Amino acid sequence: MKFLKLIGFPNLLLLAFGMFVFKYGFLDHQENLQLAINNLQYALMVLACVLIAAGGFFMNNIFGFGKDEHPEITEAKGYNFYAAFTVVGIGLGYYIADFVGKPFFTGVFIIGAALFYIYATSLKATIIVSNIIIAAVIALPILTIGVFTLYPILNNDNHIQIATIFDVLLDYAIFTFVIGLILTFVNDLANIDADYNNGVTTLPIVLGRARTMKIVIGLTIIPIALLLYYTQSYIIDLTFALGFGLLFILGPLVYFLIKLWSAVNEKEFRHLEVVLKLILLFTAVSLSVITFNINYNVKG
Repeated sequence: MKFLKLIGFPNLLLLAFGMFVFKYGFLDHQENLQLAINNLQYALMVLACVLIAAGGFFMNNIFGFGKDEHPEITEAKGYNFYAAFTVVGIGLGYYIADFVGKPFFTGVFIIGAALFYIYATSLKATIIVSNIIIAAVIALPILTIGVFTLYPILNNDNHIQIATIFDVLLDYAIFTFVIGLILTFVNDLANIDADYNNGVTTLPIVLGRARTMKIVIGLTIIPIALLLYYTQSYIIDLTFALGFGLLFILGPLVYFLIKLWSAVNEKEFRHLEVVLKLILLFTAVSLSVITFNINYNVKG
């Protein structure tokens, strides 16, 4: 159980689930679209992302800047675990990239692994930059889906359809990035005492908890505004999708704002982290709900 905690197992499940939802709940329902990779290869791509993320979580939790020592895990053993996760992940990524005829796409996985490593060993001590890096890593798998499943099949006949799907994935990546950024700040708020004792400089330590909370409240207005814009522009006539978005995404965001305003201790901030992760989960599911609703309306 302790090992699963060190590799961030719940977060890995959320990552894998979200990526599978994007395929089976959205991409597979696009008319006349044959993806560049099959089901097995897509699963290997997901596994590559999961393994690289597991290596990143492990590195951060064992050797990350400001972390307590784990005497039961030697430095050599720790780096062996990290190397195993990362090398296998990048290896799987290379296999998928080579299959679609774009070996240089392996760089997507290398960049992800490098960002995790740099964050854990040095950038974690750099306020704002470290938060942006982690938020980018959270959103990166969504773009990875488009790179490996859609770009290799792009041609003059399907460029409009592919561009439209890319736009959808990009919108979800942006929304996920913002939620991920908020999540990193809430994590800093929860860890303020431990970070201070370990010499880690975070925004709450520099500005104080109250000012940081005001910044997080301001940031939360962004996904709410984005959600309302997309609702009005694209899904206002999709009854199921509209209800799902209001109940499972907008509702939790409003709940998050209310609870954040009065949060004062680590337990309450940990609760808010869970709320944000649920929002990420429901955001992924929403794409499947929208697709279902569109197909339902078409069938009459």
